[in-house]
Amino acid sequence: MTATISEPRLSASYWRLWWAAAIDNIGDGVFAAAIPLLALTITHDPRLVSILAAATYLPWLLLSIPAGAVVDRYDRVGLMWRSQAIQAALVGIVAVLAAVGELSIPVLAVMAFGLGCCDVVFGIASQAILPEIVPKSLLHKANGNLYTVTTVGQTFVGPPLGSISFAVAVALPFGLDAASFALSAALLATLPRRRRTRTEHPPLRTAIADGLRWLTGHRLLRTLALLLGVNTFCFHLGNVTLVLLATQTLHLSTRSYGLLLAGAAIGSVLGGLVNARIVVRIGALPALLTALVANVFIFAGIGLSPDAIALGALLALNGFFTTLWNIVTVSLRQQLVPSELLGRVNGVYRMLGWGLIPLGALTGGIVAHEFGVRAGYPIAGGLRAIALLVALPVIVAALGAANAKSAANSALAGRY
Repeated sequence: MTATISEPRLSASYWRLWWAAAIDNIGDGVFAAAIPLLALTITHDPRLVSILAAATYLPWLLLSIPAGAVVDRYDRVGLMWRSQAIQAALVGIVAVLAAVGELSIPVLAVMAFGLGCCDVVFGIASQAILPEIVPKSLLHKANGNLYTVTTVGQTFVGPPLGSISFAVAVALPFGLDAASFALSAALLATLPRRRRTRTEHPPLRTAIADGLRWLTGHRLLRTLALLLGVNTFCFHLGNVTLVLLATQTLHLSTRSYGLLLAGAAIGSVLGGLVNARIVVRIGALPALLTALVANVFIFAGIGLSPDAIALGALLALNGFFTTLWNIVTVSLRQQLVPSELLGRVNGVYRMLGWGLIPLGALTGGIVAHEFGVRAGYPIAGGLRAIALLVALPVIVAALGAANAKSAANSALAGRY
């Protein structure tokens, strides 16, 4: 008789999570295309448009650390589906107010802040729960699948649907987004639970301190978190006025704007499909360096785009390499951080990495107002280059250590 050992496969629980992400992210894509178009019906001031992006991401600065401790303390599945249910209610309110014409920038900013608060809890919990339902050997593949469906939904399927439905009725895309949140919440509620009792965890303040201490003590992840902070600041410094660059400078219609985002998503989709293989072939840290260097030049080029085709191509390249960065860094955290600390460490990491997004968005609005909507992108590219040069010694040292460890393991295996 011969015995065969089957390779590990992604579980049914993982695929329920995947389907929830697929439905949710189509709705997110609809919302992402419709909300700036809705803002343009109220104002054309780039500073006011940037307030919405700042309000959306401000919770990552204010709530990431305590949310991480909550994710480690309570049932992660329950936190995920409840946050989605609250988002369904909030977007439903936006749909009603849009239908009756009672929306303003302050009202939209409040709604964006509420949605951002739910995103903080959901985002940290979803990354923390993945190692519980996926073997470590499959984390790159699992994250790649999730990033693929996230990209397809948020920037390939959702935006054209959002811009087309907005042209039909202002309230329609927000009603579609509310329905997607509700369906996603229903799917997430079916995932297996891992109960966490109060006796399993220290007091909240101590738990937060443990997460801070762990991340600050890990040189590579600490450096990647700070580098992410600079990169997300720069991304939003340029990207916050993308709708103005596309519709006012390059004269795209609202429908064409959604198609631009969809075309740009091709790069992200390809990245999600092949980047896990790239990581396996060349290694995680070389892949990370490739993504960082590429995005410096891509960002500088976006601001110089002469037409929509060039802009879409550069956005597609940016999506490809950003997905590569995401797959590597998320998988590294999931592999290196103990499961019982993953929520807290992710909370600190995301606070450092996403906390500057509101400032980046506001800065982008001011830069666009003073120097034009193209100016933010080359400025962002220059800042990303400086940050990469500062972080490079740490990344190279970690790459050298990983190569030395691999060589030692190979030599040891050759002795037996």
